[in-house]
Amino acid sequence: MTNILITGASSGIGAALAGAYANQGNRLVLWGRNAERLAATATRCRARGATVEEDCFDLSDFDRLIAALETADDRNALDLAILNAGLGGSIPPHRAAQDVRAAQAMAAVNLTVPVIAANLLAERMARRGRGRIVLVGSVAANFPLPMAPVYSGTKAGLTVFADALRLRLEEYGVGITLVSPGFVDTPMSRGLSEPRPFLIDAEKAATIIVRKVAHGARHIVVPWQFAVICGAAKLVPGAIVRAILRQVMRTSAR
Repeated sequence: MTNILITGASSGIGAALAGAYANQGNRLVLWGRNAERLAATATRCRARGATVEEDCFDLSDFDRLIAALETADDRNALDLAILNAGLGGSIPPHRAAQDVRAAQAMAAVNLTVPVIAANLLAERMARRGRGRIVLVGSVAANFPLPMAPVYSGTKAGLTVFADALRLRLEEYGVGITLVSPGFVDTPMSRGLSEPRPFLIDAEKAATIIVRKVAHGARHIVVPWQFAVICGAAKLVPGAIVRAILRQVMRTSAR
C-alpha cells in the first residue's frame, strides 16, 4: 500500500487523481477547500478500495499547513505527495491590474504553499532515502500572460523551483515531477473567457499523470499538444510572442 497526499482534491485534477490512485487500493490523504465536494471525493475513493483520510482547511494558513503535513507524515510516512491545489483568475477588462487580495491569495496558494510543503516533505523523504513530490504548475509558466500576470508568474516561479529542488534532491533518492497542464476541463478552466484549445477531461489527464509519475517522469505536459506549442514558442522571437498575446488579450476583452 502506497501512502499518498493530494492537495486540491475536492475537484478538478485533484479529485480525478484521487480516483485514479484509489483504484490501486492505496492510503490517501486528501485535502481540499470545499468540504462537501471533498467528502464526495473521499466516498468515491473508499468505494474503490482506498483507505482515506480527509481534511478541509485553508492551505494559506501556513502554521496549520506545516502542522498538518507533519502529522500526516508522522502517522504514515508519505511515499508520494501531489501538491495540486491552485487558484486561477484573470484581470477583468475594467481593471489595469489584479485585485490585491486576489493576487495575495494566488501567490500564497500557487507558490508559497507548495514551496513550504515540498521543502518540509523533501527533508523527511531524504532521511528515508525515498519518495516523490509532484508539483502541479501550468503551461502558463511559459508565457507572460497579460490577462493573468499573477497566475503565469506564480507558475513560472514554481517551474524554476521544481527544477532547482530536483537537482538538490538527486543524491537523496527523492524524485521531483513537474506537471504542466494546458486546458483541462475543471471548474477553474470553465471560468475562463478565453478559448480553451485541445481541452482534455480531468480523468484522462489524471490517467496520463499517474502512468508517467509511476515511470519517474521529470516533466509531464497534458494534453501533449501543449508540449509542442511550448517547445515551438521558445524558437519564436519574444517580440512576436508578445504581439500574439496582446492580440489574444484584446480579443478576450471584447
